[in-house]
Amino acid sequence: MRRLPGIAVVALVAALVPPTTAAPGGGRTESGQAPPARTSRTHGTPGGGQTPPAGPYGTPGSGQTAPAGPYARPESRQAAFARAARTYGVPESVLLAVSYLESRWDANDGLPSVSAGYGPMHLVDGRIDPGRHRHGGEDPRGDESRPHPPVVLDPAAAPPEDTLHRAAELTGIAPGRLRRDPAANIRGGAALLADHQRRIGEPPGTDPARWYGAVARYPGTADSGAATSFADEVYATIRTGAARVTDDGERVVLPAIPALSPRRPPAASGLLRAPAPAAGPDCPPSVSCEWMPAAYRRLKNGDYGNHDRYDGPRRIDYIVIHDGESSYDAITRLTRNPTYLSWHFTLRSSDGHIAQHLRGSDIGWHAGNWYVNSRSIGLEHEGYLARGGAWYTEAMYRSSAALVAHLARKYDVPLNRAHIIGHDNVPGTTPQGVRDMHQDPGPYWDWAHYFELLGSPLTGSAAPGARSVLIRPDYALNQPRFTGCAKSGDCPPQGASSVWLYSRPSEQAPLVKDIGKHPKGASTYGVYDHAARASTGQRYALAGRRGDWTAIWYLGQKAWFHDPETARTSVPAAGRLVTPRPGLASVKVYGRAYPEASAYPRGVPRQELIPLQYSFPAGQFYSLGMTSRAAYLRSGALDPSRDRVVRGDVRYRQIQFGHRIMFVRAADVKVISQEDPR
Repeated sequence: MRRLPGIAVVALVAALVPPTTAAPGGGRTESGQAPPARTSRTHGTPGGGQTPPAGPYGTPGSGQTAPAGPYARPESRQAAFARAARTYGVPESVLLAVSYLESRWDANDGLPSVSAGYGPMHLVDGRIDPGRHRHGGEDPRGDESRPHPPVVLDPAAAPPEDTLHRAAELTGIAPGRLRRDPAANIRGGAALLADHQRRIGEPPGTDPARWYGAVARYPGTADSGAATSFADEVYATIRTGAARVTDDGERVVLPAIPALSPRRPPAASGLLRAPAPAAGPDCPPSVSCEWMPAAYRRLKNGDYGNHDRYDGPRRIDYIVIHDGESSYDAITRLTRNPTYLSWHFTLRSSDGHIAQHLRGSDIGWHAGNWYVNSRSIGLEHEGYLARGGAWYTEAMYRSSAALVAHLARKYDVPLNRAHIIGHDNVPGTTPQGVRDMHQDPGPYWDWAHYFELLGSPLTGSAAPGARSVLIRPDYALNQPRFTGCAKSGDCPPQGASSVWLYSRPSEQAPLVKDIGKHPKGASTYGVYDHAARASTGQRYALAGRRGDWTAIWYLGQKAWFHDPETARTSVPAAGRLVTPRPGLASVKVYGRAYPEASAYPRGVPRQELIPLQYSFPAGQFYSLGMTSRAAYLRSGALDPSRDRVVRGDVRYRQIQFGHRIMFVRAADVKVISQEDPR
């Protein structure tokens, strides 16, 4: 476990972060606190403008100081933004806000993003091979009564715009340095913005309001709606301001300019968004979104693809977060192949643009579990779970959170980790299917930041005697060991949202056992193996504490994770628990909440109630998510009028049993409230 000592972290933050005060216009930091009030800066002017550039537009002026040599002490991140802004004549507020949308000012240890972008300015290396699509053995439809093993496709991805090498041309800085050196990377981003400003015929200047067109072109998208959506979000960030300590310990502040109103280019420039059609995609107005329908037609084998249509409103209990293990271009083309699978939305990394493929009433084949598919909406995000420890852009996080918040309001989905789940939280439907279930979006998806953007922070509870814990490590400081990002060796150290679970309170102890994932072998540290880990936002019943270690109940056993008082990886949590009712030695656990046999009408084949291979013994406790009446949606024909919903009398409790959610019969368990004695 690679972690900075908690005391050192507290001291660092205390030294770097001044007491928060209200910012003009009510600006907020990412943690919800007001950023520091604006102060005068020797290089700034009132209103956020900068002094005029010292040289010709887009090139360093003759009066500028030469970049620091390789052995010089590096300047601070804040100073690097100020220097680059002066050098290339870009308003510092614009440069800071663009970088915040792309990377939150992080360096990411020189690793590429999911779309091959590097550094604080997300300079994209268009020469990097986008990699192969990874699917695995899961049947995405998740209904063994009508299996649909998809054809494994690997469409060639269109190369992205190569902004990294363009920045190298503009600055004279070698591409390798642009990848690794944050200050050089910031200069490259400033040079690109200046170049865009020149190309659209706008003069250089200190007024951030005049840079809208250059900002819209920065992500390199040809879609005008995506370009303007990105620019709108950049200017919204300038108006509210932002402040944070980056992943490498740099304090950066973007002062708020509440009254800033950008000068938008004329509609003829192609940068203004056209009004959405009345029957367009179901997205909030703040994001860029297009309708790109998935294929729906009969196949030669008598099956059809690649989704089910349903007449009338559909109950939505879950929103499932995926990463597509591909580029945006490849992912969106896969949905147009009827032999493949489908989901509702795809999100692009560079600018957060969204493509919608299915209506909310349609059932996508995306989660590998028909019960979950029939009650969920699936979002695929451009990216790769483990490719070099790739990171996700702030633009995509924000766009995704805006979409999920919109969908949650529309379908009354609670904003918690029992309902906003990853594909890696979806259970297998039968014992045979558990092993092949997917692992995305994986440990590098920042669930804590995502829920902050959703407006529902994962804060836990201050109630005395809390009997649950919420997994909540500090993403940037929590750097557990993972293997499998490359052909051999460990993954690069970086922030993660997961904690490892051990059979004893020691990192030398074996990882806990998952008999579904590893029937004969042991759990591993593989980035694709979550048999022995818990993820941010998941709530578990407290099973004990010993020194710097905390135990939870997990897959029928006691599991320990490192939770030192100086750097907690969990917080106390309130919430109901379940335990086997008196008289039962153990309880069966299921991957779906299907009805009893007597509930099926004539003509609808009965779905067998198959328990999973796990056991829920007496004396153990698991967190309760929701309770629902058994149901099965029977589909299987091109004509949705033939669909039937079978409802049973049996009620099920959803529990957080391991890394994945699972179900138990309500009659088999006793519900324990937070206040009940053990």
